[in-house]
Amino acid sequence: MGPGVRGDSVSDNSGRTAHNARVWNYWLGGKDHYPIDEQVGNTVTSMYPSIGEVARADRDFLRRAVEYLAVEAGVRQFLDIGTGLPTADNTHQVAQRVADDARVVYVDNDPTVLTHARALLTSSPEGATSYLDADARDPEKILRAAADTLDLDRPVAVMMLGILNFVPDTATARSVVRTLLDALPSGSHLALTHPTLELGGEGNAEAMAFWNKNATPPITARSRDEIASFFAGWELVEPGLVSCARWRATTTTDGRLPQEVAQFGAVARKP
Repeated sequence: MGPGVRGDSVSDNSGRTAHNARVWNYWLGGKDHYPIDEQVGNTVTSMYPSIGEVARADRDFLRRAVEYLAVEAGVRQFLDIGTGLPTADNTHQVAQRVADDARVVYVDNDPTVLTHARALLTSSPEGATSYLDADARDPEKILRAAADTLDLDRPVAVMMLGILNFVPDTATARSVVRTLLDALPSGSHLALTHPTLELGGEGNAEAMAFWNKNATPPITARSRDEIASFFAGWELVEPGLVSCARWRATTTTDGRLPQEVAQFGAVARKP
């Protein structure tokens, strides 16, 4: 899922290092990855077996969040930061099923992601998609470039799924979010997911340490309170900040919600 800091890591014989976008693609059952990504992904899975469930729950959250934003909130503009490699139900596809005039800007700084996005993510004729090569830690650049496709005087939904965990300093991460959100009008929304060592994720600490030694970019888990701080001053949409697997999820046949995963998710509105 995109922009981050390259850390010390191992590589294969070709010099490749496992990268989050490709490993995530592997966990989701995609084909856009290398053997080094499978190797690291399998090791992480052996250390933290539910990581594949986290990946799938995060992707399902994206679909439900975009459907909510397009249908119930009436949003027609989306800024998807750290989009990752294209897979099923990308942001513009979900939004344009509801509103064919939806406009989406994808942001990433991985050349592989951008190449795949430009080739595969084709807008409806009534809407628009564009792709920015930018780092999540440069919100001013993102806003300037996004203004070529989006009207920043009208509500925008900012999608930051599994991206702030690649900004290790929490104060810096808050500053990134605040710069983006302060530039947007009332009625804008923030959809965010973030890994945690809570929600049963305590066992993920060892796997994260392995990741940070053997893949890029390095990852940081945060607590509920730290993640909640990204939404300061905005109105959380029900059910608030919960495991992303349970955010507006449908119940099973026996009336139960899906199993929690160690990834918080929430959507909030700017008053």
